Amino acid sequence: MSTKILGRPKADPSRDLRRELLLTSRQLLDEGGTAALSMREVARRAACTHQAPYHYFENREAILASLVTDGYDALTACLKEANDLGATQGLRAVLVASSAAYVNFALDQPGVFRIMFRPEVCDPARFPAVQASGARARDELDRLNSIVHGKKAQATVATILWAHVHGLAFLLLDGPLAGQFESDRERAKYLQTVGEKFADMVLNQSSP
Repeated sequence: MSTKILGRPKADPSRDLRRELLLTSRQLLDEGGTAALSMREVARRAACTHQAPYHYFENREAILASLVTDGYDALTACLKEANDLGATQGLRAVLVASSAAYVNFALDQPGVFRIMFRPEVCDPARFPAVQASGARARDELDRLNSIVHGKKAQATVATILWAHVHGLAFLLLDGPLAGQFESDRERAKYLQTVGEKFADMVLNQSSP
């Protein structure tokens, strides 16, 4: 019986090795951060040759850039879905949903989220795709600001909205709130309550 060489292009047409390498890299980030991620370890965990990852990624930073790009795109989709609620469910619902979308993304993809805003780990200046995907995510945050404040929307307020969700995400991910809840259900309930109170604060400040 012949043995195929894993990881070589066209060696196994049914295998999406690039996707497998990214999924493996994401798992390594979740488990041990950037220190756990190396080209050799990615290849070992993906059960391919040590050279196989280099067919798709120049180096480790290129893998990180792809993960960050995908992360921003996923975050953008989550925020867009929340923003789209404005057409049917009102401003309060949009604010609550947007907050939950941002924080839940961070909790679902902790390894990627931790590096998305660290240029010393993945420098956006070297990867146009990272810049573009990050800009799309920021556009949805700006869109939220416009939905809530209309023509009175200010960039400084958009920063406040971002700071709220980003800070809350890290408090629940790595901060003092990380071990406070005994179940995901309790954490979700807490997130809902905080989101509702923040929405009320924002909307009260926006009232004439």
